[in-house]
Amino acid sequence: MIRVKDIEKSLKFYQDTMGMTLITTKEFKEAAFNLYFLAYTAETGDIPQAMREGVLELTYNYGTEKDENFKYHNGNVEPQGFGHICVSVDNVEAACKRFDDLNVKWQKRLTDGKMRGIAFMRDPDDYWVEVIQHDMFKEKSEL
Repeated sequence: MIRVKDIEKSLKFYQDTMGMTLITTKEFKEAAFNLYFLAYTAETGDIPQAMREGVLELTYNYGTEKDENFKYHNGNVEPQGFGHICVSVDNVEAACKRFDDLNVKWQKRLTDGKMRGIAFMRDPDDYWVEVIQHDMFKEKSEL
């Protein structure tokens, strides 16, 4: 679960940029927050969340988008804590080209630094999203 300041911006990023599908929304009006669950699936029906691979939960607290000074800690500035989420793709170069075309905010491009082949972008709340290729961590003997 990650907390988000502006749910519209976050849903746009995770749905339109990252290609996820909103599968469930739960409103807690009396407590002034909503939960949004996204996954990489076209199925939004009767599959229990606990049976899905990789569900991302966004928590939106009402009114945070109206405070221009409000910001969540992304875990990568002091004091460090939470690091990032990660998605794996079939073709990391093609995915990063698509993200470039969508004008994402990059933390680290594929060709930056010593760890080539791994990219990090930032979501609307500055959380880092790592992008790797599915077969990146295969044993050398399997390649």
